[in-house]
Amino acid sequence: MLLEKERIEIVETCKKLVTHGLTVGTGGNISIFNREQQLIAISPSGVDYFDAKPEDIVIMDMQGKCIDSIRKPSSEWSMHKIFYDRRDDLNAIVHTHSTYCTAIATLRQSLPASNYLVAFSGKDVRCTEYQTFGTQELAESAFESMVDRRAVLLANHGLLTGAGDLDAAFNIAEQIEHCAKIHCIAASFGKPVILSDDEMAIMARKFKTYGQPIKNN
Repeated sequence: MLLEKERIEIVETCKKLVTHGLTVGTGGNISIFNREQQLIAISPSGVDYFDAKPEDIVIMDMQGKCIDSIRKPSSEWSMHKIFYDRRDDLNAIVHTHSTYCTAIATLRQSLPASNYLVAFSGKDVRCTEYQTFGTQELAESAFESMVDRRAVLLANHGLLTGAGDLDAAFNIAEQIEHCAKIHCIAASFGKPVILSDDEMAIMARKFKTYGQPIKNN
C-alpha cells in the first residue's frame, strides 16, 4: 500500500480529533507530506473517523491529482497543499473545529499571548479574513496569516496547525485550544494580561529544547 505508514498514522490521529474534543462528527482534516516521494496523504471527505481504514486515506501528488484512493480527498486539500508547496518546515497539517478556537475566530479576533503556551504557535495566533471552505481563497488566506507561525485561526471556521511531523502538529492543536479556552474564561471575568513579545521570544527559544532528547541505540 502506498504510504502505508502515513495512512495508518492519519487514521489513528483522526480518531483523536474526536476523543480529545477537537472536533465533532467528520469535521476537520489531517495530512502528512512525504517530501522524498513528493506525495500527500490526506483524510477523506465525509468518512466517519471511527470507520475509516488506511485504504480510505487519499494519496495525492503535488499537482493535486489523486493517485491512490477509493475515496474523495478532504474538501480542504488545497489548504494543506499550499503549505507543502511554500514551506519546507511543515510535513504535517491538522485542521480542527475545536470549540474555543472557533469561538474566538467567530469574533474575528486573534489569540494573543495571554498564556505562555501560545508560543507553540509563535507570539500569537492570527485570525484570517473569512473565506468559503474548500476554496483556494481560504488556502491563500490561511497561508498568509500563518507566516512565521505554526497555527492560525480560520474566521468563523476553526483552527489549523502545522509542524515537522503529525504528533507535533496535533500537540500544537491541543495546546492552542487549551490556551483559547483559558483566554475565553479569563476574558469573561476581566481583561487578560498579555505577555510581552520579549517574553514570548524567550518561550519560543525554550520550546526548541523542550522534552526528552532522542537517544540512538
